[in-house]
Amino acid sequence: MGVTAPARAAAAPVFRHGVASGDPLPDGVILWTRVTVSDDATPGSGVGEAAAVRWEIATDARFTSLAASGTTTATADSDHTIKIDVSGLAPESNYFYRFTAFGTSSPVGRTRTAPAASATPDRLRFGVVSCANWEAGYFGAYRHLAARTDLDAVVHLGDYIYEYGRGEYGGRNGSVRPHDPANEIVTLTDYRIRHAQYKTDPDLMALHALVPFICTWDDHESADNSWSGGSSHHDPAVQGDWQARRVASARAYLEWMPVRTSGSGAAVQIYRRLRFGTLAELSMLDLRSYRDQEATPGAGWREVDNPARTLTGRAQMDWLTAGLASAPVRWKLVGNSVMIAPLLFPPLEPATSAAITTMMGVPQGGIAANSDQWDGYTADRQRLFSAITDQQVGDVVFLTGDIHSSWAADLPVDAANYPAGPTVGAEFVVPSITSSSLGEIMRAPARTVAVPVEASIKGANHHLRYVELDSHGYGVLEVNRDQTQMDWFYLTDVADPNSGVRHGASYAVRAGGRVEPRPALLP
Repeated sequence: MGVTAPARAAAAPVFRHGVASGDPLPDGVILWTRVTVSDDATPGSGVGEAAAVRWEIATDARFTSLAASGTTTATADSDHTIKIDVSGLAPESNYFYRFTAFGTSSPVGRTRTAPAASATPDRLRFGVVSCANWEAGYFGAYRHLAARTDLDAVVHLGDYIYEYGRGEYGGRNGSVRPHDPANEIVTLTDYRIRHAQYKTDPDLMALHALVPFICTWDDHESADNSWSGGSSHHDPAVQGDWQARRVASARAYLEWMPVRTSGSGAAVQIYRRLRFGTLAELSMLDLRSYRDQEATPGAGWREVDNPARTLTGRAQMDWLTAGLASAPVRWKLVGNSVMIAPLLFPPLEPATSAAITTMMGVPQGGIAANSDQWDGYTADRQRLFSAITDQQVGDVVFLTGDIHSSWAADLPVDAANYPAGPTVGAEFVVPSITSSSLGEIMRAPARTVAVPVEASIKGANHHLRYVELDSHGYGVLEVNRDQTQMDWFYLTDVADPNSGVRHGASYAVRAGGRVEPRPALLP
């Protein structure tokens, strides 16, 4: 017997996971929610009747002027999540949206469309975030972003969830709050439960309800250090077939996230491009689905230079280089889940050091600090940098997460020849929301270890203009005709749900220029 609307509405919140929007276009946006159709129809349960859901989007918060509306059905097959790709909206406009089921309305969300392709906006501002580990702390960074009124969107660069089991990966002093389920997530049920838990965080819920998200995944949405054929933390003998786990993680992600995709099943594609008038275009990459296995230190070091190995896959690389070359905009932004700036010890000039590197069996450009990054796939990076140089593409800026630290870098064609040699753009890397920083991993007092390490890194890699290895927080990116600037903001204590925030640094790249420090932006 079905549950009547009045009884269901009284039983428990219908929209307990909030609302969200994403991937804004000039005439459309994705709207998302989940419907709890009965108390036993919990995320991942696979039970619960189908429910009719009405959605509405309006130009005013009272919904007196509807721009679009419709009815859809929430079913157990999609974990009772709803995704609506709304079209027919006006460009560069604010909208309000809501869902209704069982006679109950969801919280009202606010979203914003992108400027028209021919528009010339004065500026854009994006929140930029990465690496939010539930067990390591509270999501105060989302709360402080939600307090702003100047954001066009939030760019999430991956590790939106973490896959570890309860107690396996906490913060400086252990786990602050426990993961659900308790085990490391492997099955579709597991991934659905974990996504649902993250969607109950009040700070994340508030931010989702206020501004559209533009997201890509990194590795922890599936498993640590994942690649197309496996993961360094996946044991088939214990955890089953990798491809089954990968498909399950991707399915849950796409059910629970306001992301626009193409293709379906194992061939689903999340790399995509969003345009913001003539000012900027944002290419969001997928650097996990197509990559080869990470090269291992020692005997496997020279594999980083193997031209047959790829990080992006051929189709995505062709898409990226063609898009950068043809983009009719001032700024070409790239949403990039792992760092592309060289981080080498020491940076070597291949033309003069080939004899030494061949004899020692190390990469031509120097030993990479982290071969999970583009440093471990130098042929792909060279293909990309050559395309930018050969086609004279200017004003390219990579936005990156993953490494739980903050960086501003020029991107030299030859790191050993910087600053004399050419550069192909700039990179701004944001810190983690909560995931452990270098100092926390070493259980060291704040800044005692990081400061000398930062100085050593910049001393060896001169193109790295700013490095901060300790703090958690977020970035705010402003794009205008003259420059693209990142401001870094750091939380006082992620173990405190009411943590304050401070401004950390500001760096910008001017049109046709290189990275330099700049005054902080005004809200």
